[in-house]
Amino acid sequence: MAVCVAVIAKENYPLYIRSTPTENELKFHYMVHTSLDVVDEKVSAMGKALVDQRELYLGLLYPTEDYKVYGYVTNSKVKFVMVVDSSNTALRDNEIRSMFRKLHNSYTDVMCNPFYNPGDRIQSSRPSTPW
Repeated sequence: MAVCVAVIAKENYPLYIRSTPTENELKFHYMVHTSLDVVDEKVSAMGKALVDQRELYLGLLYPTEDYKVYGYVTNSKVKFVMVVDSSNTALRDNEIRSMFRKLHNSYTDVMCNPFYNPGDRIQSSRPSTPW
């Protein structure tokens, strides 16, 4: 289960970040922030290796004792970071990839909204309840 989801702008400021449980929110913000260095390293390595540019999924960025952090980058350099509980061993890589695709589709829907100003924080229309 994803315990934290973040959408990070090209300039590395958060557009959207939601974590559950909320008592560890600062810890998850820190994990997302520190993962941006790994994302930048992987993106620069992909550019040098001439890897297929359609592959947006970065995979496992780094594991911790309790969580695993995964990353995804769009063509416009917007970054998605997802923190997943390590105790969920049944979660496969293709399921994480599918979650990122759904998140990317939702992000695209927000960007296509004529009332959204690009660069503003993304606000959920749902009340803040755990997903």
